[in-house]
Amino acid sequence: MKTIYKKMLVAGAAMALAGVAQAQSAGSNMVSFGWMRIMPTGHSEFLTIDSIAGFPVGAQKPNTGATIDSADTLGLTFAHFFTDNISAEFVLGVPPKHNVSGDRGYEKYGKLGEVRQWSPAIVAKWHFFDAKTKFRPYVGLGVNYTWFTGESVTNQSFVQGEFGPGSHMTASAKSSWNPVFNVGASYAVTDNWFVGFSVSYVPVTTTANFTTTLANGAQVQSHTKIKIDPVVTYLNVGYRF
Repeated sequence: MKTIYKKMLVAGAAMALAGVAQAQSAGSNMVSFGWMRIMPTGHSEFLTIDSIAGFPVGAQKPNTGATIDSADTLGLTFAHFFTDNISAEFVLGVPPKHNVSGDRGYEKYGKLGEVRQWSPAIVAKWHFFDAKTKFRPYVGLGVNYTWFTGESVTNQSFVQGEFGPGSHMTASAKSSWNPVFNVGASYAVTDNWFVGFSVSYVPVTTTANFTTTLANGAQVQSHTKIKIDPVVTYLNVGYRF
């Protein structure tokens, strides 16, 4: 009986170790949530006046511009391991609201408006070391689709200072597909729970279009290209199953 009991203990230990080794291996899944910070690094081109009261203009206003401010949000991910080293991860989060601030000659106006950014992504990752290693760095490459809602110009001092008293402005921004470059690491706290940190770079450029209605009812159509190019950090806690 003692021999059988010892064999059972050995078998149980082997199964337990196998479970640990398989925790981040082919077929396993991971979910995580945490703090995501989006830090745009680009700025806009000069504002281009396309038309005034229907008459084409096509002229840039020198010394004009805008930047997108940093924002924080809740990030969520789901990943599946196809092999011990290769996984695919779906990344999303609560869409952050960014302030839009004046740049160059518009810097004196401070905050010009707001925009909410939606940017889910799918990222393929290569995880270094073997499945049972607690600390696993990785590199990733993926694709992102970015679109915007709630585009608004809220600073009336800016609108009326540039286009005259009684003017008001509306805005919209184009969506786009973009690559995602990602590096990071995870650390296994237990067999199932882990913590992680990653840094991503997403080269995003959008065209913002504006319609300004003057006091006399005439409309001014304008646009600018804005390089957002955010660096995104993600500090998270997750669960393997």
